[in-house]
Amino acid sequence: MVWKVKLIYLLHFYSFLDLDSSLELFFIMTIVKKVSYMSRAFSKRFQSALTAHDQLLNKKNIERISNGVWTRYQDPILTSDHIPLFWRYDLNPSKNPYFQERLGVNAVFNPGAILINDKILLVARVEGYDRKSFFAVAESESGIDKFKFWDYPVEIPILLNPETNVYDMRLTQHEDGWIYGLFCAESGDPDAPASDQVAAIARCGIVRTKNLKDWERLPDLITSGKQQRNVVLHPEFINGAYGLYTRPQDGFIDAGSGGGIGWGLTKSMEDARIDAEINVDNRIYHTIKEAKNGQGPPPIKTNKGWIHLAHGVRNTAAGLRYVLYMFMTDLKKPWKAIKSPGGYFMAPELDERVGDVSNVLFCNGWVLRNEEEIFIYYASSDTRIHVATTSIDQILDYMEKCPPDHLYSYLSVQQRIQLIDANIEYLGRNDSGKKE
Repeated sequence: MVWKVKLIYLLHFYSFLDLDSSLELFFIMTIVKKVSYMSRAFSKRFQSALTAHDQLLNKKNIERISNGVWTRYQDPILTSDHIPLFWRYDLNPSKNPYFQERLGVNAVFNPGAILINDKILLVARVEGYDRKSFFAVAESESGIDKFKFWDYPVEIPILLNPETNVYDMRLTQHEDGWIYGLFCAESGDPDAPASDQVAAIARCGIVRTKNLKDWERLPDLITSGKQQRNVVLHPEFINGAYGLYTRPQDGFIDAGSGGGIGWGLTKSMEDARIDAEINVDNRIYHTIKEAKNGQGPPPIKTNKGWIHLAHGVRNTAAGLRYVLYMFMTDLKKPWKAIKSPGGYFMAPELDERVGDVSNVLFCNGWVLRNEEEIFIYYASSDTRIHVATTSIDQILDYMEKCPPDHLYSYLSVQQRIQLIDANIEYLGRNDSGKKE
C-alpha cells in the first residue's frame, strides 16, 4: 500500500494536469495494477529512480557567486536527469524486467525562454542518445529552481523537405500578438560527395504559437546565403516590417566571409525573405569573437537602448571557446550599435567547462520580470542549463562604465593604468609607484 500511495503522488508530481486528467489516471491505474507483479530488479531500480528524481526536482537552488554584474547559482536547473522517467523507461515490468532505459537522453541545453502568466517557461533542446534533438517545455514559478517538464515534448510540423535535426529555439513575444520560435533546421548537404557524411546545411526554421502547445509551422527563412544560423526576431515592428538578426556564413561551422551578426527586414513572417543584410556587430581579430559571433536571445528594451546578449567564439589549441558578451543598440535603429563593453560578460567556470563540447557557454533565452529583474538561461558545454540573475540597472551600469576593447596590448595597458591612477587618487595616496 505504501508503494501505491507513493507512486500515485509521484505520478501526480510529474504531471501538470489536474488529478482527474486522463493521462495521469492512465498511469495510476495501469502501473499500480502491475506493481505487485514487478520483478525484484525492476521494483528496486524503479523505487530508487523515483526517489532520486523526486529529490532532484524539489531541490532548492542557492546563490553561488556574484561579481556585481550577475549572480550565478549553485546547481544546473535542467539536465538529462530532469527528464521524466516515463520518457526514458518502459514502465511495464513484463516488458522491462530489469528497468532499463529504452530511449535515453544525453543532454538538455540551449533553451529559449519566455514569461507567461508569471511563470517562466523554457523551450529546451533535448538530445537523445541517437543524437537527434527535439524541443520540450519546462516551467518554474521561481525561475531559479524546481523546473518540471510538461507531459509531452513539442511536436514541430515538418515541411515537404524535412530537416534531419532541429535545435536552439529563440522565442520572441512579438507586438503582432504571436509568440515566434526561430530555430536551426539542419540537413545533410545534398551537394557533398557520398564519402562526406559530415557536411550539413543550416536553415532558419520558423514556428508560431499562442500557448507553446499548438505550433504552426511557417516556411523557412530565405536569404541570399546558403547557410543561416542563430536568427532572432526583433520584438517590435520596424516601419511596418519584421526585423531579424541573422548570422550569414559560408560553411556549416566556419563563418568564412560572414561578417558577424547581421540585420535584415522582411514584410511577412508567413513568407519570410531578406533581400539585403547589413552588419550589426562584426567579428574582430584577436578578440573573443574573432572566429564567429551570433545573437543570443531577442534584445531587451531599456530607456537607454536595446541590450543584446551574444556569443563570441575564438579558436584555441584545445578547440573553439564560446563565451557570452553584450552590446547595446539604438532605440530607434536597433541595427546600430552604440555601446560595446570589452571582453566577455560570462565565460565557462568550474564544472561548466566540461561536457559534450567542452569550454562552451551559449545562451538563446532570457526573461525580464517585473520590469527590472533579468533571468539569463545559459547552457554549459552543450550538456546542461544554468541560470544567472541580474537587473536592468546593473546591466546599464555595466554598459556605461566598462570600456570597450581598444584592440591593442599597449592600449589595454593604458586602460588599466588609468583605472589604477583613479583608484590611487581616490584613496588619497601620493606616490603611485610609477617612475617619473
